[in-house]
Amino acid sequence: MNSVSSSIDDITKVIKSQNPFDRPFVVRSQDIWGKSFPDVPSLNAHVSDAVYEAIDKVRTGQRQVFGITMTAEKGLGKSHLISRIRQYLQADGKALFVYMSECPDLNRIKTEFLRTLSNSLKQIGSQGVSQWRELATALFNQASGQNDTPQQLVAKFPVALAKNPRAVDFLRDKILSIKPDIENPDIITAILWTLSTNPGHESFAINWLSGRNLPQAKADEMGLANPSNQDKEADSFTTSRQILDLISGYKPIVICFDELDITDCNEAGFTKAQVVAAIAKDLYNTIKSGVLLTAMYPETWVQQIKTLPYAEAVVDRIGERILELKHLNSQDIVNLVSKWLKDFYDSKQLIPPYSVYPFDENELRKLGEERPFVRNVLKWCAENFKVVEPIPPKNPVESAYIKEFNALESSISDYMEDNTVLADSLWLGFESLIGKTVEGVKIESIIELDVKTPDIGYIDFKVIGKENTKTVKIGVTVLQESGGTFIQATLKRLIEYKKFGFTRGCLVRSKQISKSATKAHHYLNQLLSPKLGGEWVLLKNEDIKPLLAISFIFKAHEDYELSEEEIFKFVDEKRIALDNALLRNILSNPSGRIPEEAINE
Repeated sequence: MNSVSSSIDDITKVIKSQNPFDRPFVVRSQDIWGKSFPDVPSLNAHVSDAVYEAIDKVRTGQRQVFGITMTAEKGLGKSHLISRIRQYLQADGKALFVYMSECPDLNRIKTEFLRTLSNSLKQIGSQGVSQWRELATALFNQASGQNDTPQQLVAKFPVALAKNPRAVDFLRDKILSIKPDIENPDIITAILWTLSTNPGHESFAINWLSGRNLPQAKADEMGLANPSNQDKEADSFTTSRQILDLISGYKPIVICFDELDITDCNEAGFTKAQVVAAIAKDLYNTIKSGVLLTAMYPETWVQQIKTLPYAEAVVDRIGERILELKHLNSQDIVNLVSKWLKDFYDSKQLIPPYSVYPFDENELRKLGEERPFVRNVLKWCAENFKVVEPIPPKNPVESAYIKEFNALESSISDYMEDNTVLADSLWLGFESLIGKTVEGVKIESIIELDVKTPDIGYIDFKVIGKENTKTVKIGVTVLQESGGTFIQATLKRLIEYKKFGFTRGCLVRSKQISKSATKAHHYLNQLLSPKLGGEWVLLKNEDIKPLLAISFIFKAHEDYELSEEEIFKFVDEKRIALDNALLRNILSNPSGRIPEEAINE
């Protein structure tokens, strides 16, 4: 956001004419595939990050298949999170995506799954074409040794057909030579037909791939044998398996099952969740490269899945990781509402006076104390989206904070290499938390180290507190240098717990440490070892920015005509330090891992 806001009159007119929150909040299948609702990546990031990690493990061959179950109460945002994952894959291209929520006939789950698979692959993938065309292109390139894009193949397709009406058969046979395990060659034929610019050919091919019969004349023209209806369930799963086999030679596939918490049952008395869990188990045993993601209420998992006659087999597969969505806290709510309003104001080319205008940020933060659902917060916003006139004057600290924070939008990079400025902002954040318990640690004091000349300038400060009855002394250093010698010297001191009186060492850094700095890595490995139990906390712009803004206000408090007490009160009321992820990570139990997101310089 820029520091100069638009005219209040202009903003008021827009607010009175349109309410961005006045819409249904039920997420449907089309919302998953479309832009859906504004997404705040930090909300329940632990779940989406776990899915991305599973995808990477499959892609790199560490795993063949991974089963994840996501549990959350109604309204916590399961489907919003699934939409986030889908959009991530569309942008990133690491995997194809299949989404199944509707299942009209629970007695024909395998037939329904084939239709879902086929319809999902109709959706646009990472290359700007349908996922079917992505797959067709991959098969063609693998067989021909070429490197055509889908767009190039689509352009060539009518030309090839005009030259040789049997071009599809020729290509199919070439692909079969490298895919001999495919039992039904017509599957490859149909996939190739999705490249046709003739809409009839493409739609008929997808219909055939979904298990539907084609008009006989069209089936004959395209060289496809209509499927038999004798055992459609078994045939459907066989077709699904072969399609998934073809995909696995190209990319992993993420198969997501949603909207399982309904009371409908099949003829055998099994609920939708139980029926879907059974086919998910079968898919786990079948697919060669993929991630299975199921989403349901916690009680559905306990009362329906874990009570199945073959529950152990199901749980061991689809529940390799059970991930719970969290209720919103105060900062989550501010982030959520800010994102919705940013999209709204941007679309109107307006700049509000502050990010959650016209709402009162304190009121939004109070909502967080009730641990609300996403849906409830958005409904509250819909009901309260109005201008209250006159607008009350801002807290003078808040005005200063907005000014400093907005300035950092363009200048943050100027400070991300300055260890001292960064460390000062962390110090001030911790100082504002003295007497409070954060991540199980009651903070008692922040002190500088009393060290001799050779050790000056390496460790920034020490946080002292109590964890239960045990004294905790965390040595903290911000280390943004790139030079291996200084990194080595700093890490050497950070692991000298006895010398400096630490119970734990904490490195705060945004960048990777070069592999060539072998001595530095030696010390780093010692720091992160179970013996020392140290931590590398990743420094992120969005986490340090509010702390920098407060630090700058504090240093200029006389110019702002503010007292230190006023600033600390504002920090406390807005929970700027209390909810700060960076400060919390420093205090939380160490993971012992090198952050994968560290920047590669």
